[in-house]
Amino acid sequence: MATGRVTAAIVLVEAATQSASDVMDHLDTTASGLTDAQADARRAAIGPNTVRTHRLRAAAILLAQLRSPLLLLLAVTALVSAFLGQQADAIIIGIILAASVGLGFVNEYRAGRAAVALQAQLRHRVTVVRDGRPRECDVTALVPGDIVHLQAGEVVPADIRLVHADDLECDEAVITGESLPVPKDVAPVAQGSALADLSCCALMGTLVRAGVGTGVVVATGPRAEFGRVAASLGERAPETEFQRGLRSFSMLLVIVAAILTVVIFAINIALHRPILEAVLFSLAIAVGISPQLLPAVVSTSLAAGARSLARDKVLVKRMVCIEDLGDIEVLFTDKTGTLTEGRVAFMRALGTDGSDDDTPVPLALACTDVTLADGIPVSGNALDRALWESPASGVHADEVGAWMRLADSPFDHVTRTASVAIARPDGTRELIVKGAPESIIARCASVDPRLAERIAAEFAAGNRVIAVARAPLGQRDDAAGVASDASWPLRLAGALVFLDPPRQDAAAAIARLADLHVTVKVVTGDNAVVAEHVCDALGLTHGGTLSGADLDAMDDERLAALIPVTRVFARVSPEQKARLLNVARASGTSVAFLGDGVNDAVALHAADVGISVDSATDIARDAADVILLEKDLGVLATGVVGGRRVFANTIKYVLMGTSSNFGNMVSAAGASAILPFLPMLPSQILLNNLLYDSSQLAIPTDHVDEDQLQRPSHWNIGMIRRFMLYFGPLSSAFDFLTFAVLIWGLHAGESEFHTGWFVESLATQTLVIFVIRTRRVPFLRSRPSLALTLAALSVVLVGALLPISPVSTLLGFTPLPWTFYGVLALMVVAYLVLVDTAKGWFFRHLAAPAPRPRTLHERGLHRRAARFTATQAHSGTGVA
Repeated sequence: MATGRVTAAIVLVEAATQSASDVMDHLDTTASGLTDAQADARRAAIGPNTVRTHRLRAAAILLAQLRSPLLLLLAVTALVSAFLGQQADAIIIGIILAASVGLGFVNEYRAGRAAVALQAQLRHRVTVVRDGRPRECDVTALVPGDIVHLQAGEVVPADIRLVHADDLECDEAVITGESLPVPKDVAPVAQGSALADLSCCALMGTLVRAGVGTGVVVATGPRAEFGRVAASLGERAPETEFQRGLRSFSMLLVIVAAILTVVIFAINIALHRPILEAVLFSLAIAVGISPQLLPAVVSTSLAAGARSLARDKVLVKRMVCIEDLGDIEVLFTDKTGTLTEGRVAFMRALGTDGSDDDTPVPLALACTDVTLADGIPVSGNALDRALWESPASGVHADEVGAWMRLADSPFDHVTRTASVAIARPDGTRELIVKGAPESIIARCASVDPRLAERIAAEFAAGNRVIAVARAPLGQRDDAAGVASDASWPLRLAGALVFLDPPRQDAAAAIARLADLHVTVKVVTGDNAVVAEHVCDALGLTHGGTLSGADLDAMDDERLAALIPVTRVFARVSPEQKARLLNVARASGTSVAFLGDGVNDAVALHAADVGISVDSATDIARDAADVILLEKDLGVLATGVVGGRRVFANTIKYVLMGTSSNFGNMVSAAGASAILPFLPMLPSQILLNNLLYDSSQLAIPTDHVDEDQLQRPSHWNIGMIRRFMLYFGPLSSAFDFLTFAVLIWGLHAGESEFHTGWFVESLATQTLVIFVIRTRRVPFLRSRPSLALTLAALSVVLVGALLPISPVSTLLGFTPLPWTFYGVLALMVVAYLVLVDTAKGWFFRHLAAPAPRPRTLHERGLHRRAARFTATQAHSGTGVA
């Protein structure tokens, strides 16, 4: 037994040149593994098995706020004002700058804390031998000297020197760039071998593609080969479709701001106004047209959405993926555990004549890949575990335990079979194969029609069936070759029947997704008849069925035409799943994929939104954007609604802000041309914008109309531009009406004009949110949230009281006659009625749907490739 001392580290390339026993001696461990005390001591000495820790750094968040071009523009404006001796303006702009940075920092920091809390819920487990017993533990708890078991679908949790390997293959592309799986064995390699040639080692971060193995942990965390590389690299999260939309929107504002700034500056110069004054005013206009607090509004919406979804058991790995979740139109999902209970139970065994017969049971028990602890399976696929957990296993366990395993070939997703070569105590040697009935039967010379009929009947009843076959080995010395030979002739021994009933809540969830205009399609490796039975039971009655063989027989154009009218894709391989998603996306459909197995990883990457569950395999959780804490389509439907709500509230701010700001700036340009003075001081423009934007921070709390949640919504820059150009002039029209009242009605001077327009523009652009936020009649058929109502009314009240406040002189304001407020109230009511009337016409005639990208490149194929690399650097390698 290991002594417990903390030994010196051993380099992986050095361990690969030594025998497994020598490496274990060096690491002071045995096949029985470490004790908990030894593991704790080593972890205390070298730290947890983490590549990188998710730390929230306030300084980094603050610096990120200061990198904003808008805030840089504010800072320049403040400096120029101070240089020109405009101390009051400089102070006001400085306060606005501090407020903008502070609001952005608070929201980003809160969002970051939420992200860290949610990421902490993702845990990867590994089977480790401690105190001589296999158990599951968190990968972060691994230390050098631990003995771990590996099986297909797992991400290798540390650098491991293999002690045992059965047909073990690892995908090492993330480390070595090798695209093909690399076979593994236990033989030492030659001195000086390259990292890619360490055939007796499993490298941290790589994927176990096939087989099983056992090994001793050599290096963990940043000391592993992958950890050294990953820890030295910065992270840049791939851009989502939501972020691309924000970027396109920002570019639109930059272009409009540049044009207006140049025009207004030219007008002021043409009117022979001081150049520096013109510069200050133009800069204020450029800032004024841009929603300064858009990042704060977006981050507040996303953070609130993430917290809400977390309460509903939906974990979004990156908050910007929330909108993409609400964007999905078609959901491709696996069957087991999503549409069915996922609690597979062994029901009965069938003999060669189709009658109930336990003969296949011991054969099937021998052909399983499970790790047992006191006779209880702690790892293995659901069918194998169900068989070992059934009473039938107790009857035959001793018999099977006496058989010697000569060689085996784990389950292959292409041949859909697993095999084992065994030797019995009496000296007989036999090959046992189990798997999909059609795959097994194809290798058998004859099959009793009664068994074939019984298998078909079990499938029709919605049960899962596994066929078992055998073949004598005699004294052949190439048992390993026979076990892996998918063409070896067999003799059918019978079949096993398992029950996985439909979920009781799945039908309601499917109906709810249908109401949300999300089409559900089943993609399964199971038999088509079983999948069709489940679909019928759950109300998925529209559409046909295609098999993997059907997919191979058609080109992408034909497949694209059939996807909309197909409900079940059965007996499909991992590559075929990915092809389905790519073809659907290329046709302009936003697709999601829900899966939890190693064979789902490629499809999860190919989808616009990859969705998995917390009980999924490591590689599936790594590949996913969204993790469901319950494998329930009802939870997913809630997530879709949450994503749409976040997007709807963001668009409210965008539409209102761009149209109102554009209208105000057009008014400023027009007023500059006809007035002998600036229509509003730069500091007043910025203060107006800050007050207005501050009121909109309550938008994330706003209610969203049901009709806005019923269908996916997408960024439509063309519609936003038309909205700005349509409603902006309406706002300007009332601004010019205000100008007329001030000049000809009140005979206002410069200070009175500044004050009057400030109050009017703040009132109209703030209160218009109640009209813009809904396509229905405001207040009567769609009520805003209390927080938004109070925020908007408070800002309007502040704007009305500023002219009579103690700081009015500092701000350049002067008291206005009460008659102006009466006229203003009438104008605001008329403005809101006009906007509401125009809104209905606009959404009927000008709000054309957004054009959908048509190619895989445009839909972000490179983003998914980048996501694959990024997730490998996190999950499955012990990142906390």
